[in-house]
Amino acid sequence: MANPILVTGAAGRVGGVGRMITEQLLKQGKAVRAMVRNEDERAQALRDMGAEVVIGDLLDLDSMHRVIAGCETMYFGMSVSDAYLAATVNAAAVAKHHGLKAFINMSQMTVSQMSITATTPSPQHKLHWLAEQALNWSGLPVVHVRPTVFLEGFFLTLTPDLVRESDQIKLPFGEGKTSPVAAEDVARAIAALLANPQPHIGKIYHLTGPQSENMHFYAQEYSKALGRTITFQDIPVEPWRDDLLKRGWPVHLVNHLAALGDLHRAGRFDRTSDDVRTLTGQEPLSVQEFVRKNVATFTPSAKAA
Repeated sequence: MANPILVTGAAGRVGGVGRMITEQLLKQGKAVRAMVRNEDERAQALRDMGAEVVIGDLLDLDSMHRVIAGCETMYFGMSVSDAYLAATVNAAAVAKHHGLKAFINMSQMTVSQMSITATTPSPQHKLHWLAEQALNWSGLPVVHVRPTVFLEGFFLTLTPDLVRESDQIKLPFGEGKTSPVAAEDVARAIAALLANPQPHIGKIYHLTGPQSENMHFYAQEYSKALGRTITFQDIPVEPWRDDLLKRGWPVHLVNHLAALGDLHRAGRFDRTSDDVRTLTGQEPLSVQEFVRKNVATFTPSAKAA
């Protein structure tokens, strides 16, 4: 039997990328070892799909030995966390010990704008940059995947309430352009890398949506998808940040999101790449298509339901 492909964060957030990767690989007939933090209904759902489910903690050395042993290829992904760098190095050290032949690393696209002398205000971006450095130093056969901002992040998490209540999108993006990417496109690209990693070792892929436009344009895309007029209103970063903190969001995550707002305003997210199409043979999902797929979430009756 073939060595299983390890997928970390298989039950986690990050737009559900780990779960989607697992689904994609299983559909291709691959053996998948899905790592989860807890034994719960999400773990059982992965088993029901056909995955081998293992309980592990990216920060725990012993559990990572159990998780990685017997695998030759793995996907590493972790939600925004102040422990991100430690988790990356821990996983890499164990992967190196077990002689992995491919380590597919989920990074962030803004790392492409960073260097030893240039960083961003985001504490998470710095951890991603350092993590990439550590992986490169490790000598592991690494592929870095750098998606831009996720549609499931800002757009699905932070815009539905106001779209339902007042037909408005309020984000601190100013006039900055952005090219959000869907988690399903990221998952399809990573699944393609995991299924045949060797031609890609040492490469970096940047994943974006099909176009880079400002939020007024995307408000029109919402309007077309929903059949009613949606408008965009820019808001200052700091009050928005304070509101997220009042809602109980973790400080590290809020500081990262606030930095993304500042970077959008500065035009730093105005970028596109053909890498989704190159890796998958399909065009990435547009904002209008994404809103259509999630129309109930943006429709007033969804809140009452």
